[in-house]
Amino acid sequence: MNAPGSQLAQSRPSGTTAVTAYTNANVRTEVSRVYVANTTASDATFAIYHDDDGTTYSEATAIVFGATCPANGVIDFGFEAAGGGITIAPGGSLGVKTGTANAITFSVYGVTQ
Repeated sequence: MNAPGSQLAQSRPSGTTAVTAYTNANVRTEVSRVYVANTTASDATFAIYHDDDGTTYSEATAIVFGATCPANGVIDFGFEAAGGGITIAPGGSLGVKTGTANAITFSVYGVTQ
């Protein structure tokens, strides 16, 4: 098992369509924190998706949708309690999307089992 808080993935989408930020075919994963960092001087919208058995990123799998990260800002989605994070089953994935290409970096932390 990884130590709590290990970085699982980091993604900075170069386009405005949803992309896979994290997937693991063989083990269960608990995402304990996602940082959303806007590195531009303008507000940018974003979405985060959780598909527990694939890579379908739509309104049906959105856990954050149409949210705004302020210019040069950071949003911290943290889950402090053990077992309180986003559990991704083997074959599942976490997807991300930004409304402005190259504007947002998503950093994903957690533990694998």
